[in-house]
Amino acid sequence: MKAIGIILIIAGILMMIFTRFNFKTQKKVIDIGELEINKTENNRVGWPTYAGGVVLLVGSIITIVGFKKK
Repeated sequence: MKAIGIILIIAGILMMIFTRFNFKTQKKVIDIGELEINKTENNRVGWPTYAGGVVLLVGSIITIVGFKKK
């Protein structure tokens, strides 16, 4: 239980620092025999800063409860 809490704390801190990330996908538009046309799309995934704070808070609570059970 403590390990999950620590992982959530680290994830929460990273979510507060990095509020989004980008990645590219490649789609096949046309494929006729030897002719192939591809399209590259840029995608973005983002979240609000307070979401990282919530994850950090939950991780802290789980870690504290894990230490108190011992």
